[in-house]
Amino acid sequence: MTTLPRRTILQGAAAAAAFGGQAFAQPRRPYRVGLIGSGWFGKLDLFALMQVAPVEVVALCDVDQRMLEEARDLTRARTDSVTPQRRRPAIHHDYREMLREHEFDIVIIGTPDHWHALQSIAAIEAGAHVYLEKPISVDVREGEAILAAARARNRVVQAGTQRRTAPPFLEARERFVRTGLLGDVGHIEVFCYFHQRPAQFSAPSAPPPNLDWDFYCGPAPAIPFIREMHPRDWRAFEGFGNGYLGDVGVHFIDSARWILGLGAPKRVTSSGGIFVDTQSASTVPDTQMATFEFDDITMTWTNRHWGRAPDPSRDWGAAIHGDKGTLRLYNAGYEFIPVEGPTVASELASELDQFPADQAMLDWERPLAAITRYHMRDFITAIEAGTRPAADIEEAHISTSTCVLANTALKLGRTLNWDGHHVVGDPEADAMMARAYRAPWVHPGV
Repeated sequence: MTTLPRRTILQGAAAAAAFGGQAFAQPRRPYRVGLIGSGWFGKLDLFALMQVAPVEVVALCDVDQRMLEEARDLTRARTDSVTPQRRRPAIHHDYREMLREHEFDIVIIGTPDHWHALQSIAAIEAGAHVYLEKPISVDVREGEAILAAARARNRVVQAGTQRRTAPPFLEARERFVRTGLLGDVGHIEVFCYFHQRPAQFSAPSAPPPNLDWDFYCGPAPAIPFIREMHPRDWRAFEGFGNGYLGDVGVHFIDSARWILGLGAPKRVTSSGGIFVDTQSASTVPDTQMATFEFDDITMTWTNRHWGRAPDPSRDWGAAIHGDKGTLRLYNAGYEFIPVEGPTVASELASELDQFPADQAMLDWERPLAAITRYHMRDFITAIEAGTRPAADIEEAHISTSTCVLANTALKLGRTLNWDGHHVVGDPEADAMMARAYRAPWVHPGV
């Protein structure tokens, strides 16, 4: 492959200004921040915010007492915060108690997907702006309820689809799509081939004493605890989320939609199942294909958790095919491969000099921390300016709904026609846009 010299990625506000984003607006005072869900990515989000904006971490919440106490101590010990933390944050078992007992400007939600709707709406109603991890909901009606709450209270809700603010992706959109170098686009491939779950799970067992398993299940069905479920492999069970389409697929479905200015798909179909790991306790597919039809573009999703990736060095991403070339998007960079001429490639620059704490992360974690910092800057800028963020809740709702539709099409074994709010001509499928909640929890969208 012939590659032009990689151009330097601009940092901070300069990158945002160069590639169409907002300049970063520092807040006038430290924001009071709470975190619900203190696992790996919840902490990554919180620490990224602490690295780029003055905040006071007021409280943390989790149903795992051990993980909660570890997060509290790590938060207090951070040495790279814009604002030094003078005290350890309070800790809470119940997010409702946390929201009642403290005032927050910002609440970060990093819990499993099945909790997103109830917790984000509660935080919005308590007056906070919300940083909500993706996918923003388990079903479509939940997403509509979060959007309605955000608009009614005029709160900023930024979803964790961070590539909308990452400089390489901004650059790719401006340099190849908006200039016409990519040409007319007719097809998009979104794919994931890395193995995200074990082929086998342990037998059901009693949960550890530090974990409130009933509260963990919450509005989802109460299912027996399996050791691998917490804190990592809960995504392998459909009661807790939208599987790996909702986990990793949503990122590049959203990225392609944003880069090309696409709305919601009009028709969705999907096939797949558990074809290889047939003895697994997992209830989500180990193999899935989906097709999303927009007005004049098709998008496909291909995912499998077994075998070898076609390109093991690029096992997750998207390829946008135009008649003048292909734009490939990866975790923190891109390649533009024109029909004629050399390939152009770019990747997010290392930030170890500016954020030396990244050195303690695994190699694949560092780009996630970096693009999350850009996303947090955009979030704060939107709050300060009273504008909508790059990954506004409405856009995140469309991308999440796209994943929900594919999983529904797979379950029903038929194509779904979508008008943006309802499945057209299919009452059974449309009823599945809101799933049942376990008592005493009440669905916010029905």
